[in-house]
Amino acid sequence: MERARPIRLFGGKGGVGKTTLAAATALHLAEGGDGDVLLVSTDPAHSTADLLGVVLGGAPTRVRDRLWAMQIDPEADAAAYVAGIREDAEDAVSPEVLPSLERHLKLAAQAPGTAEAALFDRFAGIMDWCPDRFARIVFDTAPTGHTLRLLTLPDMLTAWVEGLAAQRRRVTRLQGMWRNLAGVSEPAREDRVLARLRRRAERFGIARRRLRDEALFHPVLVPERLAVLETRRLCDQLDDADVPVGAVHVNRLLPADAGAGGFLAERVAQQRRYLDEIETAFGGRGLVRVPQMARDAEGYDDLAALAERLPADA
Repeated sequence: MERARPIRLFGGKGGVGKTTLAAATALHLAEGGDGDVLLVSTDPAHSTADLLGVVLGGAPTRVRDRLWAMQIDPEADAAAYVAGIREDAEDAVSPEVLPSLERHLKLAAQAPGTAEAALFDRFAGIMDWCPDRFARIVFDTAPTGHTLRLLTLPDMLTAWVEGLAAQRRRVTRLQGMWRNLAGVSEPAREDRVLARLRRRAERFGIARRRLRDEALFHPVLVPERLAVLETRRLCDQLDDADVPVGAVHVNRLLPADAGAGGFLAERVAQQRRYLDEIETAFGGRGLVRVPQMARDAEGYDDLAALAERLPADA
């Protein structure tokens, strides 16, 4: 079942190596020859670009044969999102209201939730590229809290958009009644604000279904107490949100023979205890064990070496 799902998401606690594993998985899939693969970073930190050693922007950039990558800029997307609302609203309101509208939109551009809404809209648009433009898409997501807000937005935003659309329809009807009472006749024209809201509600619904039917979320953790606890909560919340959870990736496992005694031996023993806990908690979802590399991954050669250690079905 996992191999049939073309969209993969990697996420987890900050600093557990999800960017490296997402990039290695994308490379692994690209070298499998199933078609072009796109690696997308939704993390405000530019770790993906630094890891690949390339400059990334808001459009796909070819990194290697069949491997592409891009970096989403939430602030730029939020600005474009609000600009689109401003353009539609200016056509729908009277000139007297425009100064107040401008003030509200400036605040809205920086309000909590606007960046997430714009980011999910971008996220949905990128998913639309699969499978026609890219056979597989791998998302390197922001740390756990940001990712959960992103993935649970469709249900919340769909209800919000439907509420706004209902209010907009009531306002439009009232405006029509007042014009009729005043004897003012105006040609019917498209309500661009309402049309935009309807398009967004439909877009969110499609993206939600694609997440459920075509995506897998791979939690990444290291064998440490806080990472295990956070991953438990993450998996529970993903289950509640009906986002399919794939194999859990356990990163930075020290070799069993690392150090005959002292510090390293204690670290190995601690990892072994937490790995037993991880196997009990997440073994039913499937585990991918990723050994600790001798040094930090840097560039294509290191990623290729890591990709070789991933299972055949990534």
